[in-house]
Amino acid sequence: MALSDRQRLEWLRLIRSENIGPRSFLSLMSRFGSAAAVLDALPDLARQAGRSVRICSPAEAERELAALDRLGGCFIALGEPDYPIPLQAIDSAPPLIAVLGEADALRRPSVALVGSRNASAAGLKFTGRLARELGEADFAIVSGLARGIDTAAHEASLDTGTVAVLAGGLDEIYPPQNIPLARRIIERGALVSEMPLGWVARARDFPRRNRLVSGLSLGTVVVEAAQRSGSLITARFANEQGRLVFAVPGSPLDPRAEGGNHLIREGATLCADAAHVVEALAPLRQGELAFVSERRVLREPDRARPHESMWDELDFAEVEPAPAVPGNDDGFQPHPSGAQSGEGAQATDLGRLVLDLLGPTPVGLDDLVRSSGRSARDVNRALIELELEGAARRHPGGAVSRG
Repeated sequence: MALSDRQRLEWLRLIRSENIGPRSFLSLMSRFGSAAAVLDALPDLARQAGRSVRICSPAEAERELAALDRLGGCFIALGEPDYPIPLQAIDSAPPLIAVLGEADALRRPSVALVGSRNASAAGLKFTGRLARELGEADFAIVSGLARGIDTAAHEASLDTGTVAVLAGGLDEIYPPQNIPLARRIIERGALVSEMPLGWVARARDFPRRNRLVSGLSLGTVVVEAAQRSGSLITARFANEQGRLVFAVPGSPLDPRAEGGNHLIREGATLCADAAHVVEALAPLRQGELAFVSERRVLREPDRARPHESMWDELDFAEVEPAPAVPGNDDGFQPHPSGAQSGEGAQATDLGRLVLDLLGPTPVGLDDLVRSSGRSARDVNRALIELELEGAARRHPGGAVSRG
């Protein structure tokens, strides 16, 4: 199946209309046969339900199509050859995904790597190693472009292929400090979003994004995660989607390991090496998992749900929203200016950064410097202050852990 330009415009109008989500889109398409027919029927359906509905106008949809084209991206429709087959299998597959970069990255077998934004240096090091080895095994790495584990996963798989799924529009990179990374991903991998251009992510958008991270992947690996975190939401989605869930065990003394250890107790596959993932996913990679056919859009639903609320069932209050940041001429958000300034503030921030990177597991000084992105001199100075406060502890061989 391949949409014509007119059909793509109609699909975009429909999915951008009020109260139309992926499930209601499919239900209405099955009932009326085409997006054009659904758009014609929506006013009457809304009146029958005793409500009004705002329908996306042709001009609005044309502006979005033109803006995405200027950005260098494109829309891929559910059922088209380039639409990722694993993503078609989930019951809330987006009718249209906006893609910027290499669409080929979406056709490769993929593994999602997710975890804490406030990751330890040990967690970042393991994530980098895992991403590189999975890339060498010809898996693309999928993650959410967040700080911490997501960033480490993307950076380590730039050469082998990585896909970043955004919670906002393709021109609204969050966090802003990952704009350079996003540009590098576009060169060898892809940025993906179901949201309109210009959309700044809100709290509820991150769980929506997480279902796409797991939906694009044959398996999801949780490296570090607290008990209440977006990473566990991703793992839950993966389980509900029939995908394999892996978790990296950690110290019971580190709150960042609580989520992963809990997943293992609940039946997730323990992951201590890339080989554990490659071996477990071999049957899926060989095609033993039957994904949906490309004619899914035409399947008759059990019942029509034309007024389905788009995402109420996916709202999670614990996921932090993204702040609004003005855009640059190239479509990406600029770096925000820091709230603090001066040497004292920088020293405080560095000490907090180094402490956040430390956990109960000793980590080498070189790894700590690499993870911090600061000079060895600055990190050593921060460590001395942390040691004097009793917050950090040195071990034989130069390794460091929390005090």
